[in-house]
Amino acid sequence: MKRDQEPLGRQEPPPPPGEADGAEPEPPVWIFGYGSLVWQPGFEFTSRKVGFIRGYSRRFWQGDTFHRGSAKAPGRVVTLLEDCGACTWGVAYEVCGEQIAASLQYLNVREAVLGGYDSKLVKFHPQDKDAGEPILALVYIATPQNPSYLGPASEEDIAAQIIVSSGCAGHNIEYLLRLADFMRYFCPQAEDEHLFSIEEALISILPSLYHTEESLGETASVPQKSKG
Repeated sequence: MKRDQEPLGRQEPPPPPGEADGAEPEPPVWIFGYGSLVWQPGFEFTSRKVGFIRGYSRRFWQGDTFHRGSAKAPGRVVTLLEDCGACTWGVAYEVCGEQIAASLQYLNVREAVLGGYDSKLVKFHPQDKDAGEPILALVYIATPQNPSYLGPASEEDIAAQIIVSSGCAGHNIEYLLRLADFMRYFCPQAEDEHLFSIEEALISILPSLYHTEESLGETASVPQKSKG
């Protein structure tokens, strides 16, 4: 006697991890970036949105001795300053499933261990007006209590420090210009006087710095008269 053959039909795919035992899938996590994360997140994500958070101003007040500077010449990178009437624009990344643990582990090293930043939850407002309610997002902020904090300085002094600083992630000038380009192209309606004032100061310093180096080079190349 032939065994009864099972009817061929569409086979259902296996349930995602965490659902096999009836458990609810882990909700997504949103991570808000306002510095180098806007162009180089460094982790896998499901989606991203341009937008802003309220109550904070972006400031180049955090020192960096690893990514954009060194122990001898610390760079200047951004942190957030509580400011009830302000808002800071950036990018929020949605991470889901296995992306969550991987991204948080990566950011703990990049932002907390190497950068001196603490994490905090904020309300993120997407640029898209049809996005609905604000999204709760994780953000990293460097406070005055961390050892790398440099605090306020004039735009000219900050620009002068940025010009001479570089680290394993590249020159500090690149960091400033990429951030300014992001604001200019993705958030043209937003104002960031601090950021653009530093960019302007840096651009004004660069030509004089170039001419100084050129003059020093010419002086070094002039043959010296021998004493007879």
